[in-house]
Amino acid sequence: MDRDSEDDATATGQATLVEGTARVVAIEDGVPWLEPEQTTSCGGCAASGLCGAKGFGTAANQLARRRFPLPDAPRLVIGERVVVGVSERALLKASGIAYALPLVFMFGAGGVAQWLAGSDGITMISMVAALGVGLIAVRRGGQTLSARGQLAPRFLRRAGLNETCPTTAQLATGPND
Repeated sequence: MDRDSEDDATATGQATLVEGTARVVAIEDGVPWLEPEQTTSCGGCAASGLCGAKGFGTAANQLARRRFPLPDAPRLVIGERVVVGVSERALLKASGIAYALPLVFMFGAGGVAQWLAGSDGITMISMVAALGVGLIAVRRGGQTLSARGQLAPRFLRRAGLNETCPTTAQLATGPND
């Protein structure tokens, strides 16, 4: 997507979406459950299924925790691949809540405690307590975003046979260049 079309999307009120591919793994009460397709960060490694950069635990356990329902999707069948999208703005908001909010609480409390008490011990205790409060605020903020439906993936289209998430080069040049 080029800069002009990005500005047009913002001006018309359309949110820019971050796309991802997922596979239908179950259908419960008419609602398809999807699992995001697992890829390496570059997406081009021949050993992507054996990549150690994916974290701890088995790949099956990690994918099972990442399953999500897609209630507004058209009729889908198990095994079908689809492209889903999440608002870029919602992702940025969620990232800010998850990462910045606890740090703001912690460093703010540390600064105030150091200024008022001047003791390193009291400052450390204040920072740990504020970090706990910040984590509670993260949970509430995430629940609010989730309740508003801002973090819910949206069905965009059925994925083509060889379709994967667009690379950075495809995003910069556009899909038809």
